[in-house]
Amino acid sequence: MIGISVAAKKEWEAVLDKFNINIESCETFPFGEYFKINLYGEDVMFYRCGVRKMNCSASTQYMIDHFNLSKIIVVGTCAGIDDKYKNLDIFFPNKLVQYDCTVKETEPLIKDSFTITIDMSNYSNVNTGTLGTADKPVVMWKDYLELKENNITIADTESSAIAYVCKANNVECVVIKGISDFPTNENESTKEYSHEEQLNVFLTNIPIIMNIIIDNYLEFAIKNHFNYSEYKLEEVSINR
Repeated sequence: MIGISVAAKKEWEAVLDKFNINIESCETFPFGEYFKINLYGEDVMFYRCGVRKMNCSASTQYMIDHFNLSKIIVVGTCAGIDDKYKNLDIFFPNKLVQYDCTVKETEPLIKDSFTITIDMSNYSNVNTGTLGTADKPVVMWKDYLELKENNITIADTESSAIAYVCKANNVECVVIKGISDFPTNENESTKEYSHEEQLNVFLTNIPIIMNIIIDNYLEFAIKNHFNYSEYKLEEVSINR
């Protein structure tokens, strides 16, 4: 069975609306809800894994253990970092990193040991790039600039942790993310107003992105196979 992982409540609501499913008809597990359907000739299970790395990691392991998933497809929204792109652009990231696992004052922001790579070399018709994951969403302008300086393309709070758990279990994983918003410079207004402005754009774009992914990219992700790339670990030295 293929698992389709959805993190945020609003993303989950958009999925339920898309398939005309009532929340009351879903099954439950410790971290959220799930439902099973046959899609493009495959048995798939959509489930809400919950937001942030703790919830999504635990949910991923639970679903692998209880439903013997052969593949997990992560679908949802993300913040844009690379300004070559725009809101509603869709990505299949080929590099997933957790950037909140280092002492960034003395170490590189990204450690190889928290990096997963997925081979997308055969799929030139989709946007790829580096997805950065941390428990803290990218809202503050200084955080945005830091990720941009470190060549992060898009950012979220779940995907890289899910891929890390999937690889540890030898379960295939692919991520489909759409840019819902970009951080705005709070120095041009106030932190509160800037955050609210970004949040409103995010909420507006959630159902649009979920529909785009389901209508245009989910069949591709279900029917194709995605392998982990070889990634050479490098020793991280402390800056002196």
